[in-house]
Amino acid sequence: MIDLTINPQGLQSAVRRARERRIIIPTLAQQSNPTLIPDDIKNRLASIGLWDQASENLFRITWKNEPVPHGGGFGKVNTLEFPKSLTGVDARIIALVGKWLPTGAHKVGAAFGCLVPRLVTGQFDPAAQKAVWPSTGNYCRGGAYDAALLACESIAILPEGMSRERFEWLEKVAGEIITTPGTESNVKEIFDKCNELRQSGQDLVIFNQFEEMGNHLWHYHVTGQAMADVLERELGPEDIYFGAVFTIGSAGTIGCGDYLKELFPTSKVAASEAQQCPTLLNNGFGAHRIEGIGDKHIPWIHNVRLTDMVMGIDDEAPVSLIRLFNERAGQHYLAQQGVPEAVISQLHLLGISGAANLLSAIKMAKYYELGPNDVILTALTDSMEMYGSRLRELNAHRGPLTETDAAVIYHRYLLGTTIDYMEELTYQTRQRIHNLKYYTWVEQQGKTYEEIQAQWYDRHYWHNIHQQGAAIDALIEQFNEMTGL
Repeated sequence: MIDLTINPQGLQSAVRRARERRIIIPTLAQQSNPTLIPDDIKNRLASIGLWDQASENLFRITWKNEPVPHGGGFGKVNTLEFPKSLTGVDARIIALVGKWLPTGAHKVGAAFGCLVPRLVTGQFDPAAQKAVWPSTGNYCRGGAYDAALLACESIAILPEGMSRERFEWLEKVAGEIITTPGTESNVKEIFDKCNELRQSGQDLVIFNQFEEMGNHLWHYHVTGQAMADVLERELGPEDIYFGAVFTIGSAGTIGCGDYLKELFPTSKVAASEAQQCPTLLNNGFGAHRIEGIGDKHIPWIHNVRLTDMVMGIDDEAPVSLIRLFNERAGQHYLAQQGVPEAVISQLHLLGISGAANLLSAIKMAKYYELGPNDVILTALTDSMEMYGSRLRELNAHRGPLTETDAAVIYHRYLLGTTIDYMEELTYQTRQRIHNLKYYTWVEQQGKTYEEIQAQWYDRHYWHNIHQQGAAIDALIEQFNEMTGL
């Protein structure tokens, strides 16, 4: 359970800071359903940019923003559907678009779900403490941004090998940036830095996305509801929702699968990872280039009981796809293959992990031999806005993309997607993956044997966490009332 114990002294300090900075905090219900947002907030947003450091943008932490960079309102969930001419499969693959959240990535929501419960209970005092955001990329960006909007000081931690754009943006928002060795799969080094900070004597609160249930809960409520809204809008009379698939980073996004399973009990939830670091598939290790996902451990917040399939994606595939999707020769070749211009013009909405999610959905469709009335959902967690430097590096290393290169990438990695490195999970194989949590979380990070057992055997464990959404919203409303705003 998320600790919702009230710290009166910290709460008074947080209320005072919010009153001084005129900060109103949205509820999870408002982020799920922006029609609940007060009109005066909507009116103020009309003159505010999507990435502006204005507290009103807390209300834009939703999948339903108007897809414009400045002054937008709210509408339907932003999605992109991929045609057969691109995927090579009959199944309908629909992805939620993360670019139109503040910071251009959905991790801003996960960070909100971690910070706000501590703030409205007084467990985090913005006048005395710093928020620490350990991440392999977008989460520390989202955390630093949320902290800035909530008038909190922040420290961002991320591997030194991440894209240059992340560091350049963080330098404008985070109070401090700490780099750790390695790249996406070097999560242990991030944890080690967190433990070092705990011993430093500073007054810090570490919001570790891999263990913070607020991350899971935000995606259960907000992303889960967004996915359900998409299905209500898109499913025709003959269509069937088959399942959803997500690359495993912190295992936050896959929490929406818990929500979808409640609505569609026979639907499937699949988790994918880099083939070069096959932790789910083969208790593996290694390094990979799919920025935005971290491996070599099972996140504490992953409800493995509800995961039906795991699969591996060759990291060369999404790296090649961002070239195909964003270079002129690649776009020209896609047009020749019949991909509609309306789709080609939106392929910049896929970052590297988004391309991996698309490939994962194609693998799922091929494995289950899905037809034109089967629907698979996934998410584009960020866009190419954070990866321009990667394209420049690829061009410098490999030379400009030619039409021959484009043809090879299209036929090898899209039409040629195979069903190798996939496993349907049984009770025993799910339990094997769950049990891997022990080595990271019980042996190294101080979790208890009793709780890891409860996650597996207590049928109420995850349900009780999901039920806390209403309690958190009540605390947010109470907090806003105390500010008098």
